[in-house]
Amino acid sequence: MSTEDLYKLYCECGYQVSTDSRTIPAGAIFFALRGENFDGNQYALKALEAGAAYAVVNDDADVAPADGQCGDGLPLRDAALPFARRGKPEGVRIIPVPDPFKALQNLAIHHRKALGIPVIGLTGTNGKTTTKELIAAALGAKFKVAATKGNLNNDIGVPLTLLSIKPGTEMAVVEMGANHPDDIAKLVKVSQPDYGYITNVGKAHLLGFGSFEGVLAAKTELYKWLGSHRGSLIFVNTDHPELTAEARRQACHQWEFCRESMGVEVLPATPENPFLALKAGKDEIHTRLVGAYNTDNVMAALAIAEYFGVKRKDAIRAIEAYTPANSRSQLQKTERNTIIVDAYNANPTSMGLAIDNLAAMKTDGKLALLGDMRELGEASVEEHKNIVRKLIASGLKSYLVGEEFGKALAELGIVPGEDAHILGCFPSSNALAEFISGHKIKFSNATVLVKGSRGIQMEKALPEL
Repeated sequence: MSTEDLYKLYCECGYQVSTDSRTIPAGAIFFALRGENFDGNQYALKALEAGAAYAVVNDDADVAPADGQCGDGLPLRDAALPFARRGKPEGVRIIPVPDPFKALQNLAIHHRKALGIPVIGLTGTNGKTTTKELIAAALGAKFKVAATKGNLNNDIGVPLTLLSIKPGTEMAVVEMGANHPDDIAKLVKVSQPDYGYITNVGKAHLLGFGSFEGVLAAKTELYKWLGSHRGSLIFVNTDHPELTAEARRQACHQWEFCRESMGVEVLPATPENPFLALKAGKDEIHTRLVGAYNTDNVMAALAIAEYFGVKRKDAIRAIEAYTPANSRSQLQKTERNTIIVDAYNANPTSMGLAIDNLAAMKTDGKLALLGDMRELGEASVEEHKNIVRKLIASGLKSYLVGEEFGKALAELGIVPGEDAHILGCFPSSNALAEFISGHKIKFSNATVLVKGSRGIQMEKALPEL
C-alpha cells in the first residue's frame, strides 16, 4: 500500500494510530512494530478485536487466527492481499507492508507536510520535557498548540507525536531525545522542524555518545538541519557558549537571549516559598517549579513566546499556571517533610545542579537521597565519585542507592555511616524505603531531595517520607 493510500485511511480513522494493542482507541490504525524482544504482529488480531479499524503488519508475518478468519469473517488470504492489487474491498482490515515501522515514519512525514504549520524542534541533555511544556503553555496563550505527550521523543514517539496532531492546530512543539550519535539526525528528517532550541548539553548517555563532545555533536544535528533549510531559525541561549558557537556556524537566522539581556534575577527560595521565582526586567514570575536550574527553561519559554508575538503578561500567566508531573521538579509536602521529587532521570549535570539547588535553599535539615546515574559507560565510577565529592563539599547529608555509588565510595575510602555526610548506601530503593520506615525519626522536619536514574526507581522511598 502506498503512503498516500494509507494516509487516506488515517484521515478516515479520525487521525488515530497506535502501536499498543492494549490501549488502542476505537477506530484507530494499529502498527505492528518489531523489536529485539517483541513482535507486534503477534498482537495484530487482538488489536482488531479491541476495536482497531486496521492493522498494518509485516508482509512475512503469520497473523492467521485459529479459524482462518480475519476480524469480521473475511478469509485471511483475501484480507492480506495488498490494496494496490485489489482496491479497497469491504472488510479488509489487515494491511501487509515490508516494514510497519518505516510505514509509520513515512505516514508521519506525509502528515507533517500536509499540516503545513510551524514546528519547533526541541532537544538537549536536561530540561527538555519541562521546557517543552513551558513553551507550549506560553504559546498556547495565543495559538492552538500541539506538543509531545509525556516522553514520546524517540524514533517511535516522534512519529506518534506528529500523527496525534489534528487539523486546526496552529503550531507544534516536538521534543526529540537521543542516546546515540545519529538519533537527532534521524528524528529531524521525520519532524522537519522550522525552528529549533537546544536546552543545554551535559554529561548523559556517555555509554552511547562516548564523550561530552559526542553529546554536543549529536544534539547540534538539529542546528545542522535548520541551517540547511531556508527560512529556518534557531533560538539560542547565549549563556551557553558551546551552543552559541555551533548555532552561529549555521546559515540561518538566530533569535538570541540570555540572563543579562532579559534582566533575569532569581529570587531566594525558602521552605515557606520553595518554588522558583524570578524577575525578568520589570516582571516577576512565580512558578510551580522547584529548582533554580529551571530558570533557563522559563527564559526560553518567554523568549520564544515573544518572538511569536505573545503578550508578555499572557505568557507569564501561562508559565505560572504550569504544574510539573511525572516526578520532574515536583514539590510534595508530607506530615513530616518537604520533598523535592526529581526522580524521573539523572546524569552528572542534572545531579550536580539539583545538589547546588538544595544546598542554596535557606532551610535547616536538608537531606539528599540519591540513586545511581545510568548509561555512563567507562566514566561511571569517576562521575559518581565526583557527585560524592560535591555532596561532601556542599555540607549536605545524604543516603545513596546503587552499585555505582557503592563502588565510588569504596574507591574514595569512605565508609557509609562513619562519614559525617554519607550516612548510608543501599543496594536498592526498596532497601532504602525499608530503612526509612524503621527510622522515621531520622527523617523528620527535613527538606529532602529525591533523585536518581529511572531504573533505580527512587520514588519507591516516597511513601515512607
